[in-house]
Amino acid sequence: MNNKIAARLLEALGGKDNIRALEHCATRLRVVVKDDTLLNEEQIKSTDKVAGYFFQSGQHQIILGTGLVNQIFALIQQQLDGELESAKGAAYDNMSVFQKALRSLADVFIPLIPVLVATGLFMGLRGFAQQLGYTFSPELLTMTQVVTDTVFIFLPALVVWSAFKRFGGTPVIGMVLGLMLIAPMLPNAWDVASGNAEMLSIGMFKIQGFQGTIIPALIVGILGANLERWINTWMPSVVSLIFTPFLTITIGMLAGLFIIGPMFNIVEHGVMVSVESLINLPMGIGGAIFGGLQQVLTVTGLHHSLMVVELNFLSTIKINPLNALITASMAGQAGAAIAYTMSLKDKKQKALNYSSIVPCFFGITEPLLFGVTLTNSKVFAAGIAGGAIAGAFATIMNIAPSVMGVTFIPAIPAYLGNGLGMYLVMIVVGMGSAALITRTVVKPTENKSKMTVALDK
Repeated sequence: MNNKIAARLLEALGGKDNIRALEHCATRLRVVVKDDTLLNEEQIKSTDKVAGYFFQSGQHQIILGTGLVNQIFALIQQQLDGELESAKGAAYDNMSVFQKALRSLADVFIPLIPVLVATGLFMGLRGFAQQLGYTFSPELLTMTQVVTDTVFIFLPALVVWSAFKRFGGTPVIGMVLGLMLIAPMLPNAWDVASGNAEMLSIGMFKIQGFQGTIIPALIVGILGANLERWINTWMPSVVSLIFTPFLTITIGMLAGLFIIGPMFNIVEHGVMVSVESLINLPMGIGGAIFGGLQQVLTVTGLHHSLMVVELNFLSTIKINPLNALITASMAGQAGAAIAYTMSLKDKKQKALNYSSIVPCFFGITEPLLFGVTLTNSKVFAAGIAGGAIAGAFATIMNIAPSVMGVTFIPAIPAYLGNGLGMYLVMIVVGMGSAALITRTVVKPTENKSKMTVALDK
């Protein structure tokens, strides 16, 4: 059976000679083809066990579900001759400038997520232990703070390091530049803000450390990496080992502390004030807006831009209110998808839909979106409504963990000792309200062998 599926998909993609790059994620086959005109979209969609198809970020993405995608990928790969390009690189060539910027942003921040997740989960466990009545000794509390606070103290350095790595610079130079932004010899930004320290005056410039900043560190990393690459184009190789790092660090440090840091610190402050103002709108209005529309950002690929905001929340106030709102948005789409799927009569379509819904509970919503809710505008709208209701509930109840990068079920440990009960209620509210709205406005009807959707008027 799987051999037939692989053969049919390969044919629909224009044959093995039309495949430029082939990869897969947890649920989707990601393909970049040489000639898009040879691709047969209808054949892909009608192939057995295919839960959906969409084109995004320069890639043709075929939703197969967990497990099956690995098998189909292996079978197709066996039919291909020679080595293929990286799907990531091939897709990058087909992106618009805006899409490339978003992808680069994701490439910088995604490598940081594992340590942030680990730190957030440990914070949750510590809070849970304290709720159970355990009292930490000063020494043990200090040791837990080493685990929970270190990554946030050095977050600007990690951002610069990752940006250097992404944009072709030497990562260790990036790390050193990042550490210079938060050097202990400089007045600490938190102390300056609280009035316990004064900024360092050098002529007309006033200098401080950039603890807790994300955007200045990102810009320093991007420009520093490109500066190093430019210096390497003309620096004689015999002295490059000495003078390329010297010039990169010196120019990067001066630009970062005197120009880039102060300038983009203002930009970052403006962004965060705007986001906080939205979230804090009265009666949960801000949470409703974000909870409803976050999955729209996912559809367009703009959700990667939120990582800058999440990192800033974690580095400044040590909690991330966007995490709960993202889960609220997912819960709405999950509830709508489940209600719609339960009402279907076509068993094959039901099975395909459920295989697309399951990854949502582990934070992967694209299969559900493109395979289920986006196939009908009212189902998708019901999911938005459910997400908005759950988002409003989240902001009213002040649900916010100390983590980013994990949502829904994987995020549960982060809420231990930090509103786990309300987090679970929020999910139920989102799913339940979306399911109720879906059953009210959407009615499935069967038309021959294909399932179509008739919308109540």
